[in-house]
Amino acid sequence: MATARSEARRTPRARRNAATDPFGVDPTLLRRSRPLSEFLYRHYWRVHTEGIEHIPDTGPVLIVANHSGGIPIDAAMIAAAVAIEHPQQRLVRFLYDRFVAEVPFVGPLFNRFGAAVASYKNARRLLKMGEVVGIFPEGVEGVAKTIWQRYELQPFHSSFVRLSLALRVPIIPTAVVGAEETYPVIGKFERLGPLRKIINVPYIPVTPLFPWLGALGMIPLPAKFHIRFGSPLRFYADAPRRRPQDDAAVIKRTEQVRRLVQAMVHEVLVVRESVF
Repeated sequence: MATARSEARRTPRARRNAATDPFGVDPTLLRRSRPLSEFLYRHYWRVHTEGIEHIPDTGPVLIVANHSGGIPIDAAMIAAAVAIEHPQQRLVRFLYDRFVAEVPFVGPLFNRFGAAVASYKNARRLLKMGEVVGIFPEGVEGVAKTIWQRYELQPFHSSFVRLSLALRVPIIPTAVVGAEETYPVIGKFERLGPLRKIINVPYIPVTPLFPWLGALGMIPLPAKFHIRFGSPLRFYADAPRRRPQDDAAVIKRTEQVRRLVQAMVHEVLVVRESVF
């Protein structure tokens, strides 16, 4: 039997996921990594979060955010914001690109932290489980941007709108500022030759510090983060149930969300005092 003290150390979401999760989430790992997550959130990247009240206490919801920075620190800090700031400490189940699943050790580790391979089927299943699902509709193009394209959102894939309409799930548009400067990409090594078969990545990012400083250059810079969660979008409210989804309408709504997130990013950039 668990003691009261040991039970108190477990987050509410970890307790609910104590049973076997179909995607491999590991409640023990989440609990043990919480101190490090809080340190990075509060002290290293000093995250300022707004609009956490827009994320519901229960039920499925889609967090749709801009993506940047070479490595997915933005996903980690969004997840930390919801786990730390939200009254229900909800777990964000981010979807990651398929090529990541082939990178040695990375895919299984992401799964243990609650993530899943990006697919319509996986997203649908998570939403039907009542989860908070995080999506970066820019995909790889978002993190592959160079520092000269920073905060210029790439085209969005439309699957999240289709999911929202099909399952009648709200969309939370989310802006992240700071990730571009933590790991600023100034170039890419794309001709990897035999190395590609070993590490299974499409390119290796080049930053002002990597590879020039070796492993030390891989440490992300301590840029200050700003995360803004917007008001929920409920496109399904005026869409009759069981009507086939109109492709033109889906594309229009996808672009509407992209423009909204882009505007939110610009608003945060205007009020940001400095990068660090």
